[in-house]
Amino acid sequence: MAHDIKDLRRRMEGAYDNFCKELSGLRTGRASVNMLEPVMVDMYGSKMPLNQVATVSTPEPRLLTVTVWDGSAVKAVEKGIMEAGLGLNPQPEGNVIRVPVPELNEERRIELTKVAAKYAEQARISVRNVRKDGMDELKKLEKDKEITEDEHKRMADEVQKLTDEMVKKIDTHLAEKEKDIMKV
Repeated sequence: MAHDIKDLRRRMEGAYDNFCKELSGLRTGRASVNMLEPVMVDMYGSKMPLNQVATVSTPEPRLLTVTVWDGSAVKAVEKGIMEAGLGLNPQPEGNVIRVPVPELNEERRIELTKVAAKYAEQARISVRNVRKDGMDELKKLEKDKEITEDEHKRMADEVQKLTDEMVKKIDTHLAEKEKDIMKV
């Protein structure tokens, strides 16, 4: 069962890493190629990450350029950027889409902190789902007489401690990002 705790940790860390990646896409005032990380593009009948259909660069501090590899996909990429909820206004020019990064006003900063909070809640839910899987596994092991009631309780405490640790990590990272967003 000690191995299973490692697996639960790995899965919870995965949820945390995904959360960090999503947060890196939230901008704090200057252009960053990570800003477009959450953008998904509807192509060939499925949703694909932007980095699988285009190259993103930052030629200027307040401008992103997206070079779309397949000219027929420019409209889909433009739509993906607009639907990502990042408050960006893509401007296509041939195979290149210029994406100016506007100054962050107070209203937009508040909006971005709400998006960050939503990402954090999704990450917490993922972590709790992993905890639930672990607890269900412990119940099954006890029911099948593979572990004792005492072992079940001890391992359940470990799983809960791991969950609390990961949720705290998520909350700490969120607080840092919110401070970064609200900084003028």
